[in-house]
Amino acid sequence: MTTANGARHVDENPLATGDVGRLLLKFAIPAIIAMLVGALYNIVDQIFIGRGVGMLGNAATNVAFPIVTICMSAAVLLGIGGAANFNLELGRGNGERAGRIVANAILFSAMAGVIICLGVRLTLTPLLVRLGATKEVLPYAASYAGITSCGIPFMVMTICGSHLIRADGSPGYSMICNLAGALLNTVLDPLFIFGLDMGIAGAAWATSISQFAGWLLVARYFLRHKNIRLERGYFRPRLSLLRAIASLGAAMGVNQLSMMFVQIAMNNTLTHYGALSAYGDNAPLAAAGVITKVNMIFVSVLIGLVQGGQPIVGFNYGAGNFAGYGGRFASCSASRRACRSSPSPRSRFSRGRSSGSSVKGQTNITVLSSDTSESSSS
Repeated sequence: MTTANGARHVDENPLATGDVGRLLLKFAIPAIIAMLVGALYNIVDQIFIGRGVGMLGNAATNVAFPIVTICMSAAVLLGIGGAANFNLELGRGNGERAGRIVANAILFSAMAGVIICLGVRLTLTPLLVRLGATKEVLPYAASYAGITSCGIPFMVMTICGSHLIRADGSPGYSMICNLAGALLNTVLDPLFIFGLDMGIAGAAWATSISQFAGWLLVARYFLRHKNIRLERGYFRPRLSLLRAIASLGAAMGVNQLSMMFVQIAMNNTLTHYGALSAYGDNAPLAAAGVITKVNMIFVSVLIGLVQGGQPIVGFNYGAGNFAGYGGRFASCSASRRACRSSPSPRSRFSRGRSSGSSVKGQTNITVLSSDTSESSSS
C-alpha cells in the first residue's frame, strides 16, 4: 500500500517491521565492504603511482588530498543530513516532504560540486602552494588536481547519493555504487599509467572516469526510487529544506572540514621540517600520503557499522517506534556513536501511551551519523 505521492505506508516498511539485528547486518555489511574495498583501492592506487611515477607522484596526491576532503565535507553534510531527514519524514508518513528532501539534497550536491570544481580550477597553482606543494611536486600536483577537478561534481553527487540510497532501504545498491568506481579505477590505473605511459595524468583520468561511472549508477537509481516517487517539482531549491538538511549533517561536514585544515597544516609542517632533515622536503609528503590511505582500513568497520544503523534508527525515531527499537539499539552504543537511548525506553513508551501524552516528547534518542571518509580518489 502506498500514499498518494508513491510513498510506502509506514506499517509496510521493513525498517519498521523487521528484526533489528538482521536489519543492522543487512545495512552494515554492505557499508563495511564498500569502505574496506575503497580503503584497499587507495592503497593499490598509491602503489601504482609510486611504481609508475615515483615519490613525487605520491607526494602530489597527498598535496591534492585536502581538495578531496572539502568535497567530502560537502557530500556528507548533504548526504548524511538528507538521509537522516528522509528517514525521519518517511517514518512520520510525510512522503512528499521526504521526496523533496532527497531531491534538494541531490540538487545542492550538484551545485556544491560545480562551485568547488570552478574554485579549484580558477586558483589551481596558488591553491596547491598553500596546500604544501614544493617546487618539485607542484607540476605533478597541478596535473593531477587539474584533471581530477573535472570529476569533483560527480564525486560529490555519488557520495551524497550513496547515503540517500542506503536510507531508502537499498544498502546493496549503495555498496555497488561505491565499489564500481573503486574497481574501475583499479583497472584503469595500470592501463593509463603503464600501458599508455600517461604518468600522473593517467592516474588522474582514471579517477575522474571512475567517479563519472559511479555517478551514472546513482542517477539510474533515482529514476525509480524504492519508497517514494521523485516528482520533477521536488527539485525546486528550497532554503528551508537546505537548513533542515544542514542541521543534521553539519556535525559530520564540519568534522571533515576540520580534517582538511589538519591536512594542510601537516603538509606545510612536513615540507618545512623535512627540508631541514636528511630526507628532504618531498619524502615526508609522500610517506604521509601513503600512511593516510593505510589508516582508512582501521576505521572502515566502525564507520560502516554506524552507517548501517542510521536508516533504521532515523525511520523508527520519526515513526515514534521507540518501544520496538529503542531498547535494542541501546546495545549498539559501544560501537562508536551509533546511537544513545534513554534508560528503559520500553517503560517510558508505555507510560507515554497510558497517560495519553506524546511519545516523541517523552523519549530522548539522539541519532548520530558518521562521516564516510570514502574518498573516490587518492
